Amino acid sequence: MDAKRVSACMKTLGDPTRLMMMKLLSSADYCVCQFVDMFEMSQPSISQHLKKLKIADYVKEERRGQWRYFSLNASCPEHELIKLILQQISDSDEVLQQLRCRGENATC
Repeated sequence: MDAKRVSACMKTLGDPTRLMMMKLLSSADYCVCQFVDMFEMSQPSISQHLKKLKIADYVKEERRGQWRYFSLNASCPEHELIKLILQQISDSDEVLQQLRCRGENATC
């Protein structure tokens, strides 16, 4: 992978919200509405973050009825780099734990 591609990946994941979305997606699929509850952000804001991740090809989108679920795209060229970055975030990270806690109560 060339430096330009690595730099673009780091720029995309440099946003704390997108970074935490990717960390969460590394262990499960999530719906937009779940992210809205977890991050306590508006649906348009969450959708913009997911759009950037989708344009970069880091996530896949799947329609299930009226809902859209997102998962990591294991076939993107940056997948191994992304995994290395996400491994640096401890599962005991306070922000991650708060997000997961809010996610337990999230409903679509």
